Parts: sequence; C-alpha cells; structure tokens
Amino acid sequence: MERWSATWRERALPELATRDWDLLVIGGGICGAGILREAARRGWSCLLLEQRDFAWGTSSRSSKMVHGGLRYVAKGQIGLTRDSVRERQRLLGEAPGLVEPLSFVMPHYRGGFPGPKVFGGLLSLYDALAGKRNHLFYPLQQLRYLAPGIREEGLLGGTRFFDAVTDDARLVQRVLGEARAEGGEALNGMRVIELLREAGQVVGVLAEDVETGDQYRLRSRAVAQATGAWADRLRQPGNGRIRPLRGSHLLLPSWRLPVAHAFSFMHESDGRPVFVFPWEGATVIGTTDLDHADELDREAAISAEEVDYLLVACAQQFPTAEVTRGDVLSTWAGVRPVVGDGSVGLKPSDEKREHALWVEPGSVTLAGGKLTTFRLLALEVLRTCSGFVGKPVDDQGGAVFRDCPPVVMAHLSLAQQRRLAGRHGRQLGEVLRLIDEVGSDCVAGTDTLWAELAWAAEGELVLHLDDLLLRRTRLGLLLAEGGRAELPRIRAVCQPRLGWSDARWQQEETDYLALWQRCYSLP
Repeated sequence: MERWSATWRERALPELATRDWDLLVIGGGICGAGILREAARRGWSCLLLEQRDFAWGTSSRSSKMVHGGLRYVAKGQIGLTRDSVRERQRLLGEAPGLVEPLSFVMPHYRGGFPGPKVFGGLLSLYDALAGKRNHLFYPLQQLRYLAPGIREEGLLGGTRFFDAVTDDARLVQRVLGEARAEGGEALNGMRVIELLREAGQVVGVLAEDVETGDQYRLRSRAVAQATGAWADRLRQPGNGRIRPLRGSHLLLPSWRLPVAHAFSFMHESDGRPVFVFPWEGATVIGTTDLDHADELDREAAISAEEVDYLLVACAQQFPTAEVTRGDVLSTWAGVRPVVGDGSVGLKPSDEKREHALWVEPGSVTLAGGKLTTFRLLALEVLRTCSGFVGKPVDDQGGAVFRDCPPVVMAHLSLAQQRRLAGRHGRQLGEVLRLIDEVGSDCVAGTDTLWAELAWAAEGELVLHLDDLLLRRTRLGLLLAEGGRAELPRIRAVCQPRLGWSDARWQQEETDYLALWQRCYSLP
C-alpha cells in the first residue's frame, strides 16, 4: 500500500472526489473516526473529510481519560454510565499500551462531600455496572504511602478506584488506521462548505482543499456529521443547539509534582471536581468548565483566570509543592460539544453529557457524546444512515482494534514494546523498520522514539509541523517551549521524509512556534 502522505493525498484526491460514496463522514475526531471504522468494517464505500487535521479539535485536547463517568452516576445517568464502563473495559482489553488502567484517589475530609460512605456507595454501583469490584478505602495512615504531600488537615482517609487513561490523538490515529485497512479513506485539510441538496435530500457535499483552494463536489447516499462543537454549522435549523464549553489544563514536569495516581477532589471555590494526574511522564492539572465565547475557527487557548483557578486547585490539594506559573511546561484547551437543554442560568457543569442525533433526509448529525463511547455512537449513527444507504447495520460485536501478529522487538524494553504496539497497531512493523534505520533512542527524555517521529513524517499524513508535534506525537506539550531546542534534529530526521524545501521548513517552524506561544503556552 502506498504511504499515507501528502504526496499520496495530492495524487488521490481528484480520483476520490469522482467516486460515488455510500457514506461521507465530516469530522476527523474520535467520533468521525469511529463512524468510518464501523462503516468500512461492513463494506460500505466511505470517505472521511476533516477541515484541519485529524483530532485537531476536542479529540486531541480532552482530559485523556477513558472513563465510565462516575459523576454521571451521581446525576442518575445510569444508562450512560453502564455503556461507558463496558466500553472502557473493551478498550482496555483491545488496546493495551494505548488505553491503560489509571488508579484514582479521592481524599475525604471531615465535613466534606462526598464522605467515604456516600462515595463508596456510588462506587459500588459503578463497579456493579463494570462487573468487578474495583475500589477500596484507605485510612489516613495507609493513605500517606499512596499520597505523599497531599493536604492532611482534617483528612480522614481516601478511596482508591480505577478508570483508564489514553493519548487521545493517537487513539484517533489507530481507529483511522483500522478503517483504512478495511477500505475506508480519510483526508485532512478538506473543509466542507455546504451540503448538496436535491429535491429536499442531502446528496453530497461541496468541499474545499484548504491547501490549494480547489473545490470538489462529492456525492454520497448519506452524510454523517461528527463535527463536535461545529455541529450547528451545516445542518438545517432545528431543535437543540450546541453549547460550547471550554476545558483547559496545565502540564508540569513530573519532577515538579510527582504523582503515581490521579487525585480527584472538589475545588474549594465552586465545588467542581478537578484532577491532578500522571500522563506521558508528566503531571496534568485539569480541568475547567466554562462557556467558550471565542470564534470556533480560532484555536482554543487557556485564559489567565483559568490558570489561576487550576493553580489554586493544586495549592489546595498539594500545599507544600508550591507550584507556580513558572513551573508550567505547556497548556491546552479543548471545546466540549455539549447539547444544551436551553435552561436559562444553568451552570456549565450542570449540563447533562447525553448525546443527540439530528436527522434530515440524507444526513445525520451527531451532537455531543463521550470519547469512551465512540464505538456505540458510531453504530447509532450508522443505523440511522442505513435507510439512506440501503444497507442494514447490526452490532457484530467485532473488535475496534484487530489483533496484530507478534513481532520480535528484543532490543526494546517490555514497556516500550507494549507502548509501541498500542500506539501503532497494524503499522508497528514500519516503526520497527525505522528503529533499525534511526535507532531506538527517545526524544529528549520523553517516551517518544525518534523512529516514531520518522514514521509519522513518512506515513501518517502530516500536512504541517503542528500536526507532527502536537498530534502524531505530543512533543509540543511535553518539551519546554514546544520542543524549540530539539527542532534542528527534528528537522534532520523529518524534513527529507516530508519532502519540504528549506524555505517550507523555515515557514512551518515559524508558524508552529507562533501557534504554540499563542495557544499552548501561558497567556
């Protein structure tokens, strides 16, 4: 198979635009990738179009958690929680190294909510939905060993339970890889301008290649819109609206606030749950939840007020760490596509996280939804599209990620082998080939191999430098100043594989560093 690269895209796009598709998917986040994967599995001719880059929106800027949604139990959303914990268990089993168990600790303080008994009751229901007991209360003396450095004034103990964590952008890449292996196609840099309608029915889309400005009219039997916060853009006006809510995060070097577990606690200013958790060898503090009033086509960024809010949370729970703005490596902000219920004065955190499907002849729009349940959402969308396409959809129960044949990786640690297999799946052999070529060294103390960067440049449809450093890898988050000090070596490894001229590389580097400063640094 030809490398999935910008060269392939340039050659393939005109031909792909002439095909008659069963399904066009708009949106290259986790939900769009999931729809493409399930359609391809069933033999539908299907193409995904993403306006920026795969996972560019919410799906690279989430809280990285694959969880059952414990807060949804408390709100009585039992069905959503049941589906979520079962899908969490499925992903843990199918994608080790990409979706990994994460231990959570909820400290309990005298007079605080929730107390150990109430929280234990919620977790008992949570565990029952998952089919296994997964929590334990630790009194103060034992908790000190699990949680050194947390605030002890009034501390009664803590409850430990388990959910899961992932690299959200890599999860999207793996799902797209599964879809492409079974006949689906996906293109980034393709902005859908409008839906094409004939006799009151959607029959395709008018799309623009953002790289060239060329426009294409693509025809299909059905269109599935999975555009997240942009869901109101193309559909006909109807019931329900998206309420864009911003969630922002701080990332610290792990040495500055070393944690072995995720800590969940209530912010003292507003009673919202916040987290401090380990991710990719660093420590994350998150998240906020507030209305996002900025233009959606501008990349979301954390505000000064959100930085202060998260630093207060950190000081509340880890007072002796004395974390300040100067300790922050990077930030990220994502926009949650929450379906608002229209209630006046309803706080962002009180909005339910249920999804909705909005249908017109020939088109289905998915609004809302959770990363964890992307497979179930995809099946629901396909069932709704099946009448337009004329093909039935059943839940075959098949794995999202197919088992890959074992390969010899004797020169790598067991942890590296697990990580690479989880992140690259069917393309693992290509990464191993490049390890032989560029070596098995990691980039600047991260877990990312130089060979992974090389493979992304060769075969993961990178159009711009931020695609490479913020989504195919997470080096732009994990390295100081977005990896500025490593850019000369990154250039040596990746520029020949990307086929960029010196002038093109210099422009990409300038644009990337400006973007990082604007949207991934401190305001």
